[in-house]
Amino acid sequence: MAMTDIQALADRIRSEVSKAVIGQAETVDLMLTALFSSGHILLEGPPGTAKTLLTQCFAAAIDLDFGRIQFTPDLMPGDVIGTNLFNFQTNEFSLTKGPIFTDILLADEINRTPPKTQAALLEAMQERKVTIDGTPHRLNDHFMVIATQNPIEQQGTYPLPEAQLDRFLFKHVLDYPGRDEELAIVAGHGSRTGMKTPAAFGVQSAVTADALADANAMVSQVKLQDDIVAYIVDIVRGTRETPALETGASPRAAAAIAAAARARAALDGRDFVIPDDVKLLAPPTLRHRVILSPAAEIEGRTTDETLAALIERTAAPR
Repeated sequence: MAMTDIQALADRIRSEVSKAVIGQAETVDLMLTALFSSGHILLEGPPGTAKTLLTQCFAAAIDLDFGRIQFTPDLMPGDVIGTNLFNFQTNEFSLTKGPIFTDILLADEINRTPPKTQAALLEAMQERKVTIDGTPHRLNDHFMVIATQNPIEQQGTYPLPEAQLDRFLFKHVLDYPGRDEELAIVAGHGSRTGMKTPAAFGVQSAVTADALADANAMVSQVKLQDDIVAYIVDIVRGTRETPALETGASPRAAAAIAAAARARAALDGRDFVIPDDVKLLAPPTLRHRVILSPAAEIEGRTTDETLAALIERTAAPR
């Protein structure tokens, strides 16, 4: 498989998703980048911005198993990972697998469940395995979490712990569509109040699991020059030296940017990373890994503004 094949493969996925979802090109590109760098993505946005439909269509365009968990305040960890149940006929315990045993998992409204249940995903997202009653169980190599959350200002939400946030490669914030896109949405989806399934829109699988595995192997071979590595490290270290940020990003964040940049280069048909890849991916990789200082919050500054200023003043390789 060549880099141009990865580009064509991504275009097929985009084409299938666009049958049902209008706009959201940036979101789809970040989901593709996460997919090809074996990462997870957190989508934040108000209700009705197609977070769930987008995820369903994305999964339908790939020949992988899809599962969904609707997170609620009374959801328990066992409801996520599964449990061992006693079988009275055989006098033995048998494993009842939870919905986490899939390839692409939609964790819908993840911040509507308490942190104890959110933490059930930690091991799975980091190591692609879960431990039930002391016994580890492997998940599939393609396991990917696409989580959605409503803005934390809304009632009935629980902020995700820092350890949980750090497991996500990206945090992407969705906004309402522009007027032209909204006109197209109403024209295309205004025939009924319920949400259609991806199949109803004609979304079909465009990529096999084997092709995805080959693409991931190719992405790991994308060249990352020393000056690009230094650029990434300088940005991440800058988050720890910026007075507007109370907490900066860790070395894990730098490694995450590097992995994402490799995937982004492959999606563009290149076998080498350029500074623009880093500039594009640094904000969604860092925004959930840093914390604004109280003084910056009082001044009305935002995390995204602070990161944009930092990236702008960090010298990029020529």
